[in-house]
Amino acid sequence: MLSALTIFADRRMIVLLALGFSSGLPLALITGTLQAWMTDEGVSIQALGNFALVTLPYSMKFLWSPLLDRFIPPLGSRYDRRRGWILLSQYALMILTALLAHLSPGSELYAVFVLSLLLAFASATQDVVVDAYRAELLQRVEVGPGVSVAIFGYRLGMLTSGAVALSLAQVLPWHTVYCAMAIVQGIGVLATLWAPQIPTQVSPPVSLKDAVVKPLVEYFRRNGAIEILIFILLYKVADVMATMFTTRFMLETGFNKAEIAAVVKGLGLAATVIGSLVGGLYLARIGMKRGLLLFG
Repeated sequence: MLSALTIFADRRMIVLLALGFSSGLPLALITGTLQAWMTDEGVSIQALGNFALVTLPYSMKFLWSPLLDRFIPPLGSRYDRRRGWILLSQYALMILTALLAHLSPGSELYAVFVLSLLLAFASATQDVVVDAYRAELLQRVEVGPGVSVAIFGYRLGMLTSGAVALSLAQVLPWHTVYCAMAIVQGIGVLATLWAPQIPTQVSPPVSLKDAVVKPLVEYFRRNGAIEILIFILLYKVADVMATMFTTRFMLETGFNKAEIAAVVKGLGLAATVIGSLVGGLYLARIGMKRGLLLFG
């Protein structure tokens, strides 16, 4: 067990932890935490429901992910293609979060919606490239621990923008809270600057056809391709449906933001941390399929 745990002290795992944190931070800022801010400002439940649309980029990121594979960003010549895109998305996240901090959902709802949608787009873009970077950085036997570390970091990011942000909002203005979250996003930037270069650089596709068509053709030629897609679509649909209005429901029930942060977010993080670490250690032993069925 000790030898298995030593892999978590590797520099690459520390980087993946911080990148996971950077990926998880924006989500609550446009979902649960934003729900609380909008509730405080008297936004209607109908408008709140419409804000479910801002998370669409997370589901639609496959549409522009081939472009991230095909083209080298301006920063790519210095930091390589993957880290170049990661940095650009992280800078966008910091700027958009800071801009969102200076708006008011009660009087500038449309602007908040647009900025939240752009924030989700930048966040989904970061997720795509971080996943690609992790896949090219790790050896096959390191993938399980690497994924568990990334999920751990992701949940820490969600805890920060969820529980911590809600606790801060109990004593500070929402604008200050969102400015603080924009600054915290800088952790991801520092991690990307410190991240090691991928040992073997993968050449980008020579054309959009190679980037879009060939991977899809190759995927759908595999056995079970359709079944896998259906599984991905359905695996977490219950979670998404259940959590869309959770924060508002608890606020209207009588719980305050500090209580939600301490109990709901705290217990959720504890369960996720334990599950991530246990899953990462045992995934290599029981296999991906059995692991998904068992833990699901």
